[in-house]
Amino acid sequence: MAITASVLSRSAGVAAAAAGLIFIGVQINHPPMDVTSVTTTEWAIRNSLKVLMAALALIGITGMYLRQVKKSGVLGLIGYLLFGAGYLVIMSVAFVGAYVLPSLADTAPGYVNDVLAVAAGGSATGDIGLLQTAISIEGITYLAGGLIFGIALYRARVLARWAAALLAVGTFATIAIPLLPQSFERPFAFPTGVALIALGYSLWRTAGTRSTESTALSADDHAPRLTTAGTE
Repeated sequence: MAITASVLSRSAGVAAAAAGLIFIGVQINHPPMDVTSVTTTEWAIRNSLKVLMAALALIGITGMYLRQVKKSGVLGLIGYLLFGAGYLVIMSVAFVGAYVLPSLADTAPGYVNDVLAVAAGGSATGDIGLLQTAISIEGITYLAGGLIFGIALYRARVLARWAAALLAVGTFATIAIPLLPQSFERPFAFPTGVALIALGYSLWRTAGTRSTESTALSADDHAPRLTTAGTE
């Protein structure tokens, strides 16, 4: 199979849709954010899926950005860089959650609980080191990046505009999570997940349309042409 721009765009669309599905799925019946949950197999699986989700989302938003790079301008670039940075930090924090915290649950339960408290929007009673900074950066880049990138996608008018608007609103709405009971935290992921699925499908569909149009134009270029002197 030839690796073309259309194939890469459609693959990115599939990655974005898969990221959205995983993002929604890992929120359903999520275990409590405490040290007793960290050592379970379910915790390891969910956080491993979060690592995968962040990687797929990075691929997806890269494809979205490249699909409308000329139309999104500087705003699109800023949004993409911020949103991409957000998913990179999400991947890193999820990796720590999946593979580092379980090994500390028995020897440093206070530290683990502090990390989980900060990750849930609360505050730590002790010092969790650079993880405090990483989680803060995660929140800022995800929130600002999703908002700006969603607005840029909406203005570019290349992908589904309603999904771009949902991405902007869904990510920015997470700013309210620390003010609400913890039971409200998980449903806040659903709009962003739906937006990623819809944008991924839109990218997949428009990439296929562009490929068809390019093929048709190429065929026209090689078709016999009539001149004033007769048939070439």
